[in-house]
Amino acid sequence: MILIDGKAVSAQIKQEIAAEVEQIVAAGGKRPHLAAILVGHDGGSETYVSNKVKACEACGFKSSLIRYEADVTEAELLAKVEELNQDADVDGFIVQLPLPKHISEQKVIEAIDYRKDVDGFHPINVGRLAIGLPCYVSATPNGIIELLRRYNIETAGKKCVVLGRSNIVGKPMATLMMQKATPGDATVTVCHSHSRDLKKECQEADIIIAAIGKPNFVTADMVKEGAVVIDVGTTRVPDATKKSGFRLNGDVKFDEVAPKCSFITPVPGGVGPMTIVSLMKNTLLAGKKAIYQ
Repeated sequence: MILIDGKAVSAQIKQEIAAEVEQIVAAGGKRPHLAAILVGHDGGSETYVSNKVKACEACGFKSSLIRYEADVTEAELLAKVEELNQDADVDGFIVQLPLPKHISEQKVIEAIDYRKDVDGFHPINVGRLAIGLPCYVSATPNGIIELLRRYNIETAGKKCVVLGRSNIVGKPMATLMMQKATPGDATVTVCHSHSRDLKKECQEADIIIAAIGKPNFVTADMVKEGAVVIDVGTTRVPDATKKSGFRLNGDVKFDEVAPKCSFITPVPGGVGPMTIVSLMKNTLLAGKKAIYQ
């Protein structure tokens, strides 16, 4: 069993990005600039955004953080999005989700200029991904593809089960795994809460990508010998031994599943660090105008 070390891979990619940024700047080019909008004080969102700001520093990017209280109006937020769309110095920007209930997330996502949508959530980027055109790919699926690539995990012709059908992970993940590409070329099954024989589907899978949001959902009896298991789950569960009072728990019952796997990602330290570094890769592409002129 090989443990997939997302932390080490992400550190390596940050170094690669930083080196490229220094070359761009030395040649008289512009330093990539990522902006983030954070609404309210959700603990998870605060952590994610501070990690993104740190990652920008490590990559040599310029970063801006725009904060609003939870009672900001939808109109005010949309006005800021339009301002960032028009700001030539900002190459890419994100609006950290979730947003307060009185704001339509879909309206905000669609208001972002798709050429600056480094989260890859805009319908134009999602549509381009679906038909295999260059685009900004949603960060978590993109990070998983990078892990598969760097660990030389064979995907062509393999049976891949994706657990979960969210717009952020499940759907784009399934699309990437079936693309004519390496990694890719897999036979993909997407399972969800209405799937009839979910356990049987998993037992037949060469690759399981668990993004269902239920701690310890995938157990040893669902996994065949030699399978590759990618755990996207990050649920906070109470843990009195931790200073924070909680720990992150994956969708996979790691201790019992790991011995059966050829490769497996831990939680934390697997997919999580790759999500942020994928956002950095998209920001570099945006800075270079590599996808959209």
